[in-house]
Amino acid sequence: MLTRRQFTNGTAAIVSGGVVGGLIGAHLAQSAPENFARRLPIPPLIDAAKQGNAVKLKVTSGRHAFLKGKPTRCYGYSGAVLGPAVRLRRGDEVEMTVENALDVDTTVHWHGLLVPGDVDGGPHQIIKSGSAWRPRLRIEQPASTAWFHPHLHHDTARQIYMGLTGLIIVDDGSDATLGLPRTYGLDDLPIIIQDRSFDTDGSLLYDPDPDPQTIQYGSRGDTIIVNGVVRPVAQVPSGLVRLRILNAANAQNFDLRFSDRREFRVIAPDAGFLSAPVSVIQLRVSPAERFEILVDFANREPVTLETGPDTLMGIFGAVSPDGSADFVSIMRFEPTATAGTVKDFPARLVELAAADPAGAVGRRQFVLDSGICGGQRPTEMGMLPGLCINGKTHDLTRIDVETRLGTLEVWEIVSIGMAHPFHVHGASFRILSLAGAPPPAHLAGWKDVVLVEDKAELLVAFNRPATREHPFMYHCHILEHEDAGMMGQYVCA
Repeated sequence: MLTRRQFTNGTAAIVSGGVVGGLIGAHLAQSAPENFARRLPIPPLIDAAKQGNAVKLKVTSGRHAFLKGKPTRCYGYSGAVLGPAVRLRRGDEVEMTVENALDVDTTVHWHGLLVPGDVDGGPHQIIKSGSAWRPRLRIEQPASTAWFHPHLHHDTARQIYMGLTGLIIVDDGSDATLGLPRTYGLDDLPIIIQDRSFDTDGSLLYDPDPDPQTIQYGSRGDTIIVNGVVRPVAQVPSGLVRLRILNAANAQNFDLRFSDRREFRVIAPDAGFLSAPVSVIQLRVSPAERFEILVDFANREPVTLETGPDTLMGIFGAVSPDGSADFVSIMRFEPTATAGTVKDFPARLVELAAADPAGAVGRRQFVLDSGICGGQRPTEMGMLPGLCINGKTHDLTRIDVETRLGTLEVWEIVSIGMAHPFHVHGASFRILSLAGAPPPAHLAGWKDVVLVEDKAELLVAFNRPATREHPFMYHCHILEHEDAGMMGQYVCA
């Protein structure tokens, strides 16, 4: 296992490719022995409306082979690893039952769902081992791709690394009117991308070294997995296919493109459709971000999806085995002779009002500092250092911000030391600027995560209540940063 301390003492070996594997600074391997031999797993779909809007999830431990023929212990929701995709329909009220069959406590955060603080699933809604939680979720938001994952204080990173990730599809009926691909598992595919490190027997390696630099940069594995396996292949119809991309990595930014450099169109960031599809050749996706894209496979030519080095991390973000700037393949698409049901890209999607800061009732600044600050925190590994927002490490008993329901505020996010993916619970926002410039077109819609390299200005809409007993969180979504205290709490009334 390669730690930051080992990296500092052995940079030359890493650059030459002499060291691979490990949490930090490792190069993501091509995993050539897999050779696209496994079919892309498609998480089962739970359509809440078709089962009386009552959904049951069981958080459990199981065994799964991320590497072919090498099963290992991991966590999952109602299965060995990951979880089902849950379709929720706008206007419905859904009763979720979450049973915790793990030997540790957990929570389930509905990341991207606009629900009140008492059912948000943050660190205050603990599900004790052997117990169950039954929140009722009222779905009142536009069509989008969200997800669910643990949010336990100081143990979020490990639990997600062990496999606790599931997709949420919010359906408002617009797919049909917009003429979008919408057959789940056929031309509407979930693509959950993560990086992991494995031992020689295929077991997951997660051992957050107490070295402060390890905490500072987050966990980065040496192997990319998609939907829980290495280098899968997906057979797709010859036409337009919709990919719902989720970066569920602990810290790694993925820079995605297709091997033939084909254009594809972004139709939605985190929280809803854009006004029109945006053509791109390359797409950077930071931890917790989601993008829906349309890809045309009408030429019936097989193609691979690749990711490049995480340029925001310099040498630590290299993904090729030799540490070069090369892209590596993460999965393959093979079009079939079956014609796709959708052949033309939509010209327009939804009407988006201009993001106007004139309506904001206030302005706040949040400084995310990846340097060590705020003292130490107790863990099973002893006392570990804390990370900060505005000079304070997270405290479950402290309310940092009070907002008013139904208002807009401008939040200025400043990153110090490295880029941070910033997430706000219970709210959506529009990006006003990134490093002083307007956001690119594919980031112009509603979002709940933004990658801040320098400074970002956000117009945040507060439309859900949260009390002092059940506040909302805002935090860096590098999971080790979140666990180490780069998180604050706000109430909305």
